[in-house]
Amino acid sequence: MKNIRSTSLIFATLIAAGAASMPSIAAARTVRVCMFPGNPTAALDTSVAREVFRVAGIAATISEKGIKDGDDDGVSTHELVKSLAHDCDVVAGFPVSSNADQRGTSMLYSQPYLHSGYVSIAPHGAGAATPEHETIAATYSSPSQLIAVQQRYAHYDLENTSEQTVNAVATKRAQRAIVWYPAVVAYEHAHPHQRFDVTSVTSEYSGWTLVFALNSGDDDLRQRIDAALTKLRESGALARLTRDWALPDNMHAAAVSRPVHARPAAGGIRLAGYTVSSGSPFGGGFIKVADSTASAGVPSFDKEQVAHGQALYTSSCAKCHGDKLEGNVGPALSGPAFAPAEHSHITVSGIFQYMSNNMPADHPGQMKDADYADLMAFLLYQNGYDAGKGHLTADIANDSSAPLNAGPRK
Repeated sequence: MKNIRSTSLIFATLIAAGAASMPSIAAARTVRVCMFPGNPTAALDTSVAREVFRVAGIAATISEKGIKDGDDDGVSTHELVKSLAHDCDVVAGFPVSSNADQRGTSMLYSQPYLHSGYVSIAPHGAGAATPEHETIAATYSSPSQLIAVQQRYAHYDLENTSEQTVNAVATKRAQRAIVWYPAVVAYEHAHPHQRFDVTSVTSEYSGWTLVFALNSGDDDLRQRIDAALTKLRESGALARLTRDWALPDNMHAAAVSRPVHARPAAGGIRLAGYTVSSGSPFGGGFIKVADSTASAGVPSFDKEQVAHGQALYTSSCAKCHGDKLEGNVGPALSGPAFAPAEHSHITVSGIFQYMSNNMPADHPGQMKDADYADLMAFLLYQNGYDAGKGHLTADIANDSSAPLNAGPRK
């Protein structure tokens, strides 16, 4: 998920003067609106999109297929820009945060139409669990995982979708979960008899908004969308559309259910449990999980690749992931939260594909294939694998189905 710094409502004067005086986009084309497949806010995004384009006087079609529908590798920034160029004109339900890096993208963003965030949920009336014996569910490679690992003394159940994360609490695989609030709403809509106790979490990763994302050449369309959103907001219609999805009124004042620390103290996190469940992740940049029957060994790499990969990491990755891969604004890239000692369901190819499509955050996918291969070699070395005589190439890393099980170097 990427960043937007929300603009103020600068289009109110345009509406007062009459938005019809602006150039007619409808006369030029019918706008194609796409969604992220599996997004828990799909129903909300559809309703808001239909109302926005109706108010804007723009003909629009909403694609049921969505972006990258049926692909479980997620959506990289490059793929999203490509879809905006060929398959659709607007993406509804695009999640953004003021704490994520959006440099290097050519996309435009509308005003937000939903302010939401990540919360902690537990079974209704269950009471507080003992922190030392608590299992926390979170969604892998998402803000919920970053928030979960900021909390001390817990086992972790990492799921591939937000729906599965909520379900982990409903089925008692976890005592609580860190999850995006709209996913809780969607789950309760699908399971009317299921209710959760919801409390806020304090984290730099918790606040997110939903916007419309557009290609860089469509600023006139963005202005029309913003003008329509302003009109819907002022009339109260937007509040009615989003009421069920917004955080409860008292959420901002709610107590944090467990202490959350911006930077965990050394040794303060106990990762005694680590599981990744199978499924089809939605949204941007999720890491593909391994086939549990895969037995191929981790591919070989040489010492020169490790040295070059370390230099690349220091210059391009350490600012987000920490000098020692311990994690900073980005997740840790070493240790049991990244590569458990055994039973990992994360593949070398999954890590490599995610990295080469989405990293570094300030210029995703822009390094050479050989550089990404050397970075992969450095990550493998830092997670317990020895350098050998073989040379790791991008093609080899991309095809490796080996699970990433870390361990002490022999």
